Amino acid sequence: MRIDSHQHFWKFSPKRDAWITENMKVLRNDFMPNHLQPILTDNNVDACVAVQAAQSSTETSFLLDLAEVFNFIPAVVGWVDLQSDEAEQKLEWMATFQKLKGFRHIVQAEPDGFMDGEAFRRGIAALGKHNYTYDILIAPNQMPEALRLVNAFSDQRFVIDHMAKPLVNTGELEPWGSMMKELAQNPNVYCKVSGLTTEADWSNWQPEQFSPYLDVVFDAYGAKRLMYGSDWPVCLLVGKYAEGKTILEKYCEGMEQTDKDFVFGNTAAEFYGI
Repeated sequence: MRIDSHQHFWKFSPKRDAWITENMKVLRNDFMPNHLQPILTDNNVDACVAVQAAQSSTETSFLLDLAEVFNFIPAVVGWVDLQSDEAEQKLEWMATFQKLKGFRHIVQAEPDGFMDGEAFRRGIAALGKHNYTYDILIAPNQMPEALRLVNAFSDQRFVIDHMAKPLVNTGELEPWGSMMKELAQNPNVYCKVSGLTTEADWSNWQPEQFSPYLDVVFDAYGAKRLMYGSDWPVCLLVGKYAEGKTILEKYCEGMEQTDKDFVFGNTAAEFYGI
């Protein structure tokens, strides 16, 4: 099974989706499963993981409702207020939804120290009781904080979204590369090869720009802890769905088929319990 480990659905709302600014007009539309399904078929992708794009319980319910209707969505990464005093009770109630596999918070928009907070850590500790995963969405400057988090929870399954957003546009590899290797020292930490093209110059990127960053994550994690993700529809800011997938396919051309199978499906299936 080929799985896209990271994409989003939404019915565009200017107020809720304020992060979609004027220079992102292509995203100011509805993006629903019926829009994505033919794209997945054209790109030989069988299934996808729907990831939250808004921080509300309504968002989680919205994604779960879609997953019930569309069988090609076998997994949902939702949102829950992990800092709430009632987080553990909410997680217990949510455990009844079979396609709800994990949670994410848009930490990249939070102030320094967010992941060090006592309330957030308490919420992370509660995830393991229900075998939930956690997607870490951060910028490079937050990587030391993420390292402290994963070191503190060695039994919790984490995945780094978008390779922690390396500075592809400026060509910088450090300190991102060293931090990525440190994060990978934890066997419970995985990484999504996703969202790379939007970290380059949107109008003037070249496929070869991404190879040094892919070298780092493949060396650090190996195929069995890496998973392909499109970041659709956000990827449309810089090109078509197929372009991002092709970059990774060409990079993997010389690898064993077993490794390719992990990157393009098996890793996501194991991590999310698909």
